[in-house]
Amino acid sequence: MAGDAALPGREWDLSMKFLTAALVTETNSFSPFATGWAAFAEQGIQRGREGLRPGTASAGVLSVMALAQADGHEVFASVAAFAQPAGHTLTAVYEALRDEILHDAATEGPFDGVLLMLHGAMIAEGYDDCEGDLLSRLRELLGPQVFIGAMLDPHCHMTERMAEAADAVVLMREYPHTDGLERTQDLYQLCLRRCRGEIRPVSALVDCRLVGTWPTNEPPMRGFVDRTAARVGSDGVLAVNIVHGFPWGDTPDSGARIHVVADGDRALAQRVAEEVASEFWGLRERTRLQAVPIDEGLARIAATEGLTVLADMADNAGGGAPSDSTFVLQRVLALGLRNVALGLYWDPVAVALCAEAGIGARLPVRIGGKSGPASGDPVDLEVVVRGYREAHGQRGYDGAQRALGPSVWLETEGGVHLVLTSKRTQTFGPDAFTGLGLALEGLDAVVVKSTQHFQYGFAPIAAEIVRLSGPGALTTDFGAIPYRRRPLDYWPRLPREAL
Repeated sequence: MAGDAALPGREWDLSMKFLTAALVTETNSFSPFATGWAAFAEQGIQRGREGLRPGTASAGVLSVMALAQADGHEVFASVAAFAQPAGHTLTAVYEALRDEILHDAATEGPFDGVLLMLHGAMIAEGYDDCEGDLLSRLRELLGPQVFIGAMLDPHCHMTERMAEAADAVVLMREYPHTDGLERTQDLYQLCLRRCRGEIRPVSALVDCRLVGTWPTNEPPMRGFVDRTAARVGSDGVLAVNIVHGFPWGDTPDSGARIHVVADGDRALAQRVAEEVASEFWGLRERTRLQAVPIDEGLARIAATEGLTVLADMADNAGGGAPSDSTFVLQRVLALGLRNVALGLYWDPVAVALCAEAGIGARLPVRIGGKSGPASGDPVDLEVVVRGYREAHGQRGYDGAQRALGPSVWLETEGGVHLVLTSKRTQTFGPDAFTGLGLALEGLDAVVVKSTQHFQYGFAPIAAEIVRLSGPGALTTDFGAIPYRRRPLDYWPRLPREAL
């Protein structure tokens, strides 16, 4: 019985009907690639009416469906679409996917609630805030009585438009993002409670004036996240969201914020948001990302007994970088380092040439440097093809398998190992290397193109983890990001006394 969902006294045993959908990508304004149909098609655009397969795009939608159907509710799944982070989404692509969700909302109901799996940092040409645009159009279409909620990535641009359009927004707390299922369950429960008339969600949003990136598995951020989570469920607080923001998305709303959802008490939401934001501000120096220049990081290899894992953060495909930069590789070769593996390099042309040559072949290859200035210069090497898989993959932090496509393991005469893939993605786990036959035991170091998600798989085998600060599409000098649209009144660009 859609249409009376917000009214108190509704019977708990009545079946409800929900709409769910996923439209996910993260926009790096400094990436050399546009995000178009091919980027979404690579992951597979799915639609509920055609049946959903497990995958990155459909995971959240399938979770909502399982939860609701277990409770006897009806679910209509609209679009499930995911694109690897890159540059601005083409206007026609965003509008087509958005309008398909809106069409389903208008024609497949009536609905009691809408539960969306979004990212929160999607920018299209002409749209700074794609998620806010979608949510506000749904609200206009469905009216105030229908629950509208979204789960977002903590690296979102949380906007007032999102907060006003949605009854509730829930962010993942963890980075690496290992808690997607739990947060989906939280959003679903808020939806049920709102539909039953048990709660009346209202929210507040506070700008922290911070730009950065904050891994949550390390102190003091770990304690901050845990203390914040402990506030949920008491004194009318329904959700407390630590918005990390996505530093490389150039929008007016980029940066860290605190978003709080409370039960009918906007003043409470505002007070809690201000308290949490104040604590976050106070931790800014202690939570500053620690990264070292490339040569300094490479020098740590000799000083470490065991495997050194170095993160090439500036070329992280998970943040929209090309994943073909050669800056670290050039320094490894110049320093004469041996017994080192590097990956994942996105280079489908080189992969195809090496696959044609076959395992054991010795041939010249040109590696990387193909996407623009952020990728550096290409590197010419003599290599031996040591391993090849037509359908290579790796396991992510959430246990799901990520396809890498045709991939090769190459070895230089100097004992440097490279893994090249046909699909552009960040390095998640050791199986990205070992799946091609490259054993990590006995290596001195492995360089992974990732910022944080590699930790889940590599931390258990690393003697030391070193984050590298180098050139690329994801500069870690947060005070020098060349914003054109985001206001520049933030830390660390300006000192505390100037803010």
